[in-house]
Amino acid sequence: MKSCRKTHNTYAKQFKAIFEGRYLDEIRVVDIEKYKVEQTKTSAVATVNRKLSFLRSFFNKAIAWERYQGFNPVSKVKFLKENNTRLRFLEKEEISKLLSNSEGRLKEIITLALNTGMRKGEIFNLNWGDIDFTNRIIYLRETKSGEGREVPMNDEVCRVLKGIRRNPRSEYIFCYADGQRMMDIRRSFWTALRKSDIKNFHFHDLRHTFASQMVMSGVDLNTVRELMGHQTIEMTLRYAHLSPGHKRRAVDILGNSINAKATQNRDNLVPIWSPEQILENTQKDSLTQVAGIKTVI
Repeated sequence: MKSCRKTHNTYAKQFKAIFEGRYLDEIRVVDIEKYKVEQTKTSAVATVNRKLSFLRSFFNKAIAWERYQGFNPVSKVKFLKENNTRLRFLEKEEISKLLSNSEGRLKEIITLALNTGMRKGEIFNLNWGDIDFTNRIIYLRETKSGEGREVPMNDEVCRVLKGIRRNPRSEYIFCYADGQRMMDIRRSFWTALRKSDIKNFHFHDLRHTFASQMVMSGVDLNTVRELMGHQTIEMTLRYAHLSPGHKRRAVDILGNSINAKATQNRDNLVPIWSPEQILENTQKDSLTQVAGIKTVI
């Protein structure tokens, strides 16, 4: 996958700059540990682990290809513990505020992310040839899993894409004036978040929002899995959560349902009479019967 190769090339250049001029057997475990600590200051835990994994694979290949006779120092380094429980997503009110404080290309990109669940890289890599307006499908050729994926388009996505003026210098949908693929929207995205008073939120969380809003709307998890492009249902289960507000509304609905049922049952209850009331009503029924007989006679 092209995006994966680009990432690995970036890692390779970084390691070359750090360990330049040193033989592989001169790179010690303590050097890798120092690198790990330094990286945590500027990179996410998951990113640091991916870099360590790349370096470990590099040493393993060198050993397998008999280009290096030593041991793999990365094998002695403990990877950082990743916290995959962070699932920040936007409520509908926050979505409205974010869109109202976004404009131009930023608004278009956010709209696509919210309505398709596509990753930022997948959106930036979109070509006009990937869009099938007739069948309302976006064909993703480069994904994180390395496999292609078909993304259905709703009315909002169709409207946004049809409203984008095509740059004759580029096949990319989102590109600069010179035709180069768009690379970053970080500054404008942060500005929109600040104006919307949305905190602790990253672009990838728009993908969480897409999945969470579908789950809260009643879409089954397997359908969510397919739309997200997850290979296993276990990957989708992390999105099967509800916000506190949604839980509160759910128990309110249950409470209203129970109360309504209880009221209905009370209305249908047969009154329980005392002995005096029974006698009184019996007398009334007898008089009614006698009056009826006299009338008939």
